[in-house]
Amino acid sequence: MLGTKVNFKKAKTPLSKKILGDYVVLEPINPTKHVTQLFNNFYQDKKNTIWNYFPYGPFKNIKDFKKWLLNSCMNKDPFFYAIYAKRHKQYCGMASYLRITPEHGSIEVGHINYSPLLQNTVEGTETMYLMMSNAFDQLGNRRYEWKCNNLNNASKKAALRLGFTYEGLFRQMNVFKGRNRDTAWFSIIDSEWKNLRKRYQKYLITDNFDQNFIQKQKL
Repeated sequence: MLGTKVNFKKAKTPLSKKILGDYVVLEPINPTKHVTQLFNNFYQDKKNTIWNYFPYGPFKNIKDFKKWLLNSCMNKDPFFYAIYAKRHKQYCGMASYLRITPEHGSIEVGHINYSPLLQNTVEGTETMYLMMSNAFDQLGNRRYEWKCNNLNNASKKAALRLGFTYEGLFRQMNVFKGRNRDTAWFSIIDSEWKNLRKRYQKYLITDNFDQNFIQKQKL
């Protein structure tokens, strides 16, 4: 038995242009422009816990952080964005596309690092919606992936909230910072996106948030 025939040619690769939302703007990373606000906002987390599940960081100073941005975040894969929050008028986080495979129509979202200003906010949710919408509607992908350390319960919970389906566990997949990483895999496929898009659009309307940007109805 063979798989279903697919009328698919190739997805597009991410373009070096801004992705505009109502609450945020995603800008392709520019170390010179973005480094200061990103560094300062990341380090509002005084305990540096936001770096726990990344293979890099925390950084001792802004010079080291900029060096990492220049060496690791200027490639086509992963393709990094700085997240500008309109409410705060600042760059408050980062996210990227990676494992970009246009011939199969598969792309992953990752390196998601939200400063305290973005955590548990409408801006954070809209960021994920904009990247998802761009991946399916503009780039033409069939599959959108999310992966995280299996010990990162907050990330696994976020994936399920955002509409991803859990696919399984890759045991002993990596060694980061001298520690084992078992990786949990999640995905959304194009046939699921139509209904998810409606859910996001309903959730993100301004009437669903009070004057303090607190949600009235959950996603």
